[in-house]
Amino acid sequence: MEPSPHSENPALDLNGKAEKLPAGKLHSAQYIVALILAVLITGLWRLQVLGADNFRALADANRIRKVPILAPRGRIFDREGRLLVDNYPSVSCYLLREQAKDVDLDLPLISRGLNIPIDQIQAILRHYQAAPKYQPIPLKQDITPDEQAFIEAHRNELPELETLDVQRRLYPRDGFAAHLIGYVGEVSEEMLNNPRYAFYDPGDVVGRSGVEETYDSVLRGTDGYKDVIVNSHGKELGHLGETLAIPGKDLRLTIDLDVQMAAEKALDGKVGAIVALDPHTGEVLAMASRPTFDPNEFSSHLTRSYWNGILDNPDHPLMNKAIQAQLAPGSTFKIIMSVAGLQEGVAQDMHVNCQGGASFYGHFYACDQHHGAVNIFNAIPYSCDTFFYTLANRLGIDTIAKYAVSLGLSQKTGVDLPDEATGTMPSTAWKLHAMHQPWYAGETISVGIGQGAVTVTPIQLARALGGIASGGVLHRPHVVFPDEVSPEELEAVHETFSGSGDKTIPLSPENWQIITDAMANVTGSPIGTAYAAHLDGIDFAGKTGTAQVMSHDALSRSGGGHNTLPNAWFVGMTPRRNPDIVVAVLWQHGNWGNNSARLAAQVIDAYVNKQRKRAGNVRELATAPLATKPTAPAASASPVNLPPAAE
Repeated sequence: MEPSPHSENPALDLNGKAEKLPAGKLHSAQYIVALILAVLITGLWRLQVLGADNFRALADANRIRKVPILAPRGRIFDREGRLLVDNYPSVSCYLLREQAKDVDLDLPLISRGLNIPIDQIQAILRHYQAAPKYQPIPLKQDITPDEQAFIEAHRNELPELETLDVQRRLYPRDGFAAHLIGYVGEVSEEMLNNPRYAFYDPGDVVGRSGVEETYDSVLRGTDGYKDVIVNSHGKELGHLGETLAIPGKDLRLTIDLDVQMAAEKALDGKVGAIVALDPHTGEVLAMASRPTFDPNEFSSHLTRSYWNGILDNPDHPLMNKAIQAQLAPGSTFKIIMSVAGLQEGVAQDMHVNCQGGASFYGHFYACDQHHGAVNIFNAIPYSCDTFFYTLANRLGIDTIAKYAVSLGLSQKTGVDLPDEATGTMPSTAWKLHAMHQPWYAGETISVGIGQGAVTVTPIQLARALGGIASGGVLHRPHVVFPDEVSPEELEAVHETFSGSGDKTIPLSPENWQIITDAMANVTGSPIGTAYAAHLDGIDFAGKTGTAQVMSHDALSRSGGGHNTLPNAWFVGMTPRRNPDIVVAVLWQHGNWGNNSARLAAQVIDAYVNKQRKRAGNVRELATAPLATKPTAPAASASPVNLPPAAE
């Protein structure tokens, strides 16, 4: 029997009629379809209508690139408006990681075109690995015209390479005033963790020392940017707009270029420092430190060989010895001893018979000569150790410390430069705190001649002796005129570089006259230790200091040598009372203080002659010995008129 034809279609009943779906199921299916359509329509509406602006911005980002316009730093001038630090136009190469599919594949070509070793590029990439991907990575500064041409010729192959016009620092050559001015460099990771650099980004250029660091926020300026239309290969097609950069503010320093040049020349080939101050105001007229460094090397293309040479130099070229060298002051400290002795009423009637030294507490302390009868009037020009041994023993360490501290020793002066050192002024409390030991009376004897535990910096000594010669009035040293910055910025500088500040100590007119006349005899009388440095027609006063770097026993075991010679100090001024300039000289291993006196005389002579010529309406123009700009397009320049300061 054949099957019924209707049995193969279950939707049909035995009579051939279609079976209908229940109405409830049909309505449910319709609701589901309608809901799905509603969801799709809503999604499309959100994407195409509500999200239109967002996607339009994303689309614009694919074709518009914000190119930064770096603000040039403010220039730096001396007190008379003569240029010390300038800028020059340069081109740098950056890598845009967003434009690169695989940077590693392009490294060989980039290395050849930019003349950078592959391992150096890889090190740069690792350094910026944690930085946001949109942040450009600086590959090379001061690129050559050939390297610029390479980048332009390979736009399609290397869309990740971009050039940027920048202004780079141009410093004086041969390290002229390098420690004072400082240098700029890329902000470090450690600095970025400091709240002071909260608004800086990796790769930003900031001041790293000297004036550049202290006044970075003033010199820095505000960067701008321009919107550039680019294609998928990063090629520039046009401009949409531009926000101009705001240059940094220029700064006028208190430095006198003529005095600075005299200091640099005097210190050439030596290890040490010279600092010149105007005691009336605290203005720093000159500050030189040797050995020095070339800040131009740091600001653009510091090489490993140059850096290693600095690190391996035992004389520490990066140290600003004018504010950081902490050494025994030798006999220059006798001026502070004289203040203490006279103000305490001890030194006026003290008489000593110097027979080449004296014994205290069972030990003989030598003097370099047999001076015979010595009093306060000839003890300073003689620089008689025996007199000041005796004075120290009578005063005691705490009385000496009281006057030394009042004159700014063992504390920062507050000069507006980073990393100033404090020095040390020993006392009973100091030794108990530092060594957990009592002070012994015998230790006071060496302190009386500026030896033992006492240490000072050249700027401390210049300020202290200049303050004494000014009748006890001391001012905070500074290298930038206060009116060059806003009151808020000036207050921030004073808070950051706190020190003893402006102060006045009691100093009777009689004692002031005794001390200043005695200092004038140091250079102006044949009995003075610095008579060989006297200046005809100039009221030149001062005090020498010869500070041993090791004991006599250690010296005899060492076998001698240049590094065993004493440090030579001198602090000089003109005129002797209420001086217009005070000069402190530290010549490490310079042997005798009168050697440093000759260096100070050169600076004093340059200052006085300039003032006299100016009074006669005769003015010699000086120019800072700026370095020659690198030979790059639009960056070459003729050398300046003056020879290098080292000559």
